[in-house]
Amino acid sequence: PLFRSRDKRFLDLVTDMFAGSKIVASICHGPWLLCSANILKGKRVTCFHSIKDDVKNAGAIYEDAAVVVDGNLVTSRVPNDLPQFCKAILNQLKA
Repeated sequence: PLFRSRDKRFLDLVTDMFAGSKIVASICHGPWLLCSANILKGKRVTCFHSIKDDVKNAGAIYEDAAVVVDGNLVTSRVPNDLPQFCKAILNQLKA
């Protein structure tokens, strides 16, 4: 994720998807890319514990939960949270 967060193609993809109200889902260290895309300000998110300060510094409201949904943004902490993460994404797709 850190490598991709420096790649303009990935940043543009995330920014465009978010601005277009498309689902943006990220798990574990993935929110690093969201930090670099500048889309976290005021958003509720979760992530792997070692990057929580980074997401908070990007303006996010950090929550230690298996999955957090805020609008079109879906975030999760670790692979063990995948069942809840996938369910949240499917719920977003149905909406």
